[in-house]
Amino acid sequence: MYHAVTDRPARATRRLSVAPAAFAQQLEMLAAHRFTPVTTAQLAAAWRGAGPLPPRPVLLTFDDGYAGVHTHALPELARHGFAASLFVTTGWLPGPHHTGGALDTMLTWDQVRELAAAGVEIGGHSHTHPQLDQLDEPELRTELVRCRELLAEATGEVPVSFAYPFGYSSRRVRRAVRASGYDQALAVGNTLAGPGQGPYALTRLTVRRSTDPAEFERLLEGRALGRNFAPDRALGKGYAVVRRTRRAAALAASAAPHRIGGIRQK
Repeated sequence: MYHAVTDRPARATRRLSVAPAAFAQQLEMLAAHRFTPVTTAQLAAAWRGAGPLPPRPVLLTFDDGYAGVHTHALPELARHGFAASLFVTTGWLPGPHHTGGALDTMLTWDQVRELAAAGVEIGGHSHTHPQLDQLDEPELRTELVRCRELLAEATGEVPVSFAYPFGYSSRRVRRAVRASGYDQALAVGNTLAGPGQGPYALTRLTVRRSTDPAEFERLLEGRALGRNFAPDRALGKGYAVVRRTRRAAALAASAAPHRIGGIRQK
């Protein structure tokens, strides 16, 4: 899982960014280890029985839609003939649908179309990048459907893959993603993906600015993942409890009786 690929990331994206030179080196390592990149749709289809996967399959995914995916990542992907999947937060892109909130320089809609034309799978990442598990049903559906419709309109292809903002989901969110027309979805988890996770909870490994060649080698080999990502997992478990508590409190507040003019209302 990648985010921004740039030499000059914004402060908000620096930790999860990767320098272009590091990204190029990581693709060289993938090639040297004879990995075969596939798209999210190809992986999920194979696990549903559509046919065998190629030798040593790997997903290369980019979340949010930062400009460096086009400027820096695309030329390196093309040089190796590697497939990749890009998950776009549609409201963060400049243009008529812009909602604000972007953390760094974003792709333009023309660049999204160019990436799609180059063979990069374009998937959804919501419209405004909220914590989906904190939204009520109408808000959740709007985030999922608006994103899908805008991407279909821009690229001419209806997106079939989705990545959860922040990696957060719940059973309710996963049902909504499926009902909105997406065939598969990616979380984070920082564990190796496997068909037993189900098509709407596939996990990914985070690549960040601090990922040096030795750590990237361990990721490729699936070694020491528990040690590498122990802080991430501890933080994720703790924040999951916080999110569930917030959601329960919001539901309780919306269901509680209230008073108008001193009269108790139901």
